[in-house]
Amino acid sequence: MATYVVTGAAGFIASKVCEFLLEADNSVIGIDNFDPMYDLRLKDWRLKRLQAFPKFTFHREDICNLTILRDIFSTSLQVDAVINLAAKAGVRDSVLDPWSYYNTNVTGTLNLLEICKERKIKKFILASTSSIYGNDAPYPTLETSDSSHPLQPYAASKKAAETLSYSYHYLHGLDVSVVRYFTVYGPAGRPAMSMYRFTKWIAEGETVTIYGDGNQTRGFTYVDDIARGTIQALKPLGYGIFNLGGHQTISINDLIHTFESLLGKKAVLQYLPSNPADMNASWADVSKAKEVLGWVPEVPLEKGIPHIIDWYMQERSWASQVSTE
Repeated sequence: MATYVVTGAAGFIASKVCEFLLEADNSVIGIDNFDPMYDLRLKDWRLKRLQAFPKFTFHREDICNLTILRDIFSTSLQVDAVINLAAKAGVRDSVLDPWSYYNTNVTGTLNLLEICKERKIKKFILASTSSIYGNDAPYPTLETSDSSHPLQPYAASKKAAETLSYSYHYLHGLDVSVVRYFTVYGPAGRPAMSMYRFTKWIAEGETVTIYGDGNQTRGFTYVDDIARGTIQALKPLGYGIFNLGGHQTISINDLIHTFESLLGKKAVLQYLPSNPADMNASWADVSKAKEVLGWVPEVPLEKGIPHIIDWYMQERSWASQVSTE
């Protein structure tokens, strides 16, 4: 079995990646700085599940600290791959604080690449984002679509991390897979994302705020599918970029109607002007991931959304207190 370092280990997608790796009897060294960008009870909930695995070790540290990172990596004789899922995420917040986004997403990535070079770690996975394609992307969006005009500091920081990763592939022979995530959803997701918001707002009778007319579309993929695709990208590929997610599109208005039906409650709607940091649509062409990685999403929206609602109702005592701002 292999040993993997997974950064952002208590995060939404990374925790599921860790879980799947551990279930396959691998060893996982998790790193997460518990950035309080959202309610840390969600990270606590995810981390507690991982700590039940005997082959999971955890370090509450920041990937921006190169000295500490070197100490962490020195605890293992062999690391087979680094899966860098640590990131400051969120397009709107990055407009308010671009410095912290660049620090984590670029400097943190650079530190990990440098350690891979120093320790001769052969494989590096970088989580990137569909936001990198900007607003003029064709739909469905291919990996070869223009990504040189990001609209927000978040997307720009991810583009910078991608180019750094390519540099280390070119100069040092590092095998790199870049996985560009589209909209991901599932239980214990980030509270600022629409799925968590709509569940909470409708269940608790709070006002559902929609930016724009609600006709904008998003391509959604369930977190388990995303985690499987990320793990499948561990295969040796040289350098590859893969869209993961966004294969099943729905308008925001239709998504709200779905939650209304499943929760048996009518939403109280408030429409506000659209946010310039938001994209009008996202819809991924995932044919390359299917062809090269063998990745096929398995969980449709009609099965995935009830999983979110079931989780929320089970954890409602605290999940209902989580801020969705």
